[in-house]
Amino acid sequence: MNSLNTVSNSHLVMIPSYNTGQLLKITVTEALQQWLPVWVIIDGSTDGSEDLLIPLQEAYPDTLVVLKIANNQGKGAAILTGIKAAEKQGFTHVLTMDADHQHPANYIQRFMQQSIDKPEAMILGEPIFDASAPMIRVKGRKISNWWANMETLNAGIHDSLFGMRIYPINDLIAVMHTTTWARRFDFEPEIAVRMAWQGIAILNIATPVRYIAKEEGGVSQFKYGRDNILLIGMHLRLLVGFLLRLAKGLLR
Repeated sequence: MNSLNTVSNSHLVMIPSYNTGQLLKITVTEALQQWLPVWVIIDGSTDGSEDLLIPLQEAYPDTLVVLKIANNQGKGAAILTGIKAAEKQGFTHVLTMDADHQHPANYIQRFMQQSIDKPEAMILGEPIFDASAPMIRVKGRKISNWWANMETLNAGIHDSLFGMRIYPINDLIAVMHTTTWARRFDFEPEIAVRMAWQGIAILNIATPVRYIAKEEGGVSQFKYGRDNILLIGMHLRLLVGFLLRLAKGLLR
């Protein structure tokens, strides 16, 4: 278990960010209080939010890494950029969390310990929603979860969309190289399914999630029309892949 006086050389926290404003600094500050190192991937942000991290970089010169991508590539692409760099430095596992302060930093060590105990597994957060969660999103994700479990013959994906997760880095890179998709909002559900197809063990951790209203400074890059179309196309694509694997006897 990591402590404030210990820097892990195997597990890191990775926070991709696109125009998340003040919430980025809050999220990173809380993450640094729970685990070292923390990497932030600035995915073409134009709001200057990365400048808010300068005091933190000065306070954590060796354990806070900020990588900048010039143009917005999407969440999955940003994570792929980050994990390739992390792999070169010898890291084996990555915990991803959103930059909008919805994921609880005080659960980081709980996730990390599960991964240390079972390093071959993908650790998925299973969100516990409170009254702040928009009901349309709570109910809507049930559809994606049903598809994900059908496409994997109930491999154990309790939530296909939640972004607080731990991946074995080598496995994640290998799976992402099998497809040119999973580079934007479709990253979490598509990768969960494809990792399951490869026989990666899955563990789930019940995790509280908070939704921050726009008037409270909350930000969301989710566009209902665009991203739901993306999810429908993704599941149709995965359904075809599932049927082909089923026919060939490749599902594990």
